[in-house]
Amino acid sequence: MILILCTGLLTGCAADYLNHYDSVTLAAGDTQKFNSMLQTVDPLNPVSKNTHIEGDGTRAAAIAHNYKFPPPPPPPPAITVNVGGSGVTQ
Repeated sequence: MILILCTGLLTGCAADYLNHYDSVTLAAGDTQKFNSMLQTVDPLNPVSKNTHIEGDGTRAAAIAHNYKFPPPPPPPPAITVNVGGSGVTQ
């Protein structure tokens, strides 16, 4: 009984997967919604008018300087060769 119930639930999930659509998404071709959004009076978020950008100019200048003139890479690690059980560093 439980097996029949589980297979019944899974067939509902597979129905959309097995359908063949000619579009990339199910919402493709929804021009009426697109046109209504295009003609909206003020579609922008009110927070987008905030011109106060929180940040530090000194930190931004340091990041730009490090981008233009990157620091030199660290030296490669020392090579350790084991000869007869004793570690010799070259």
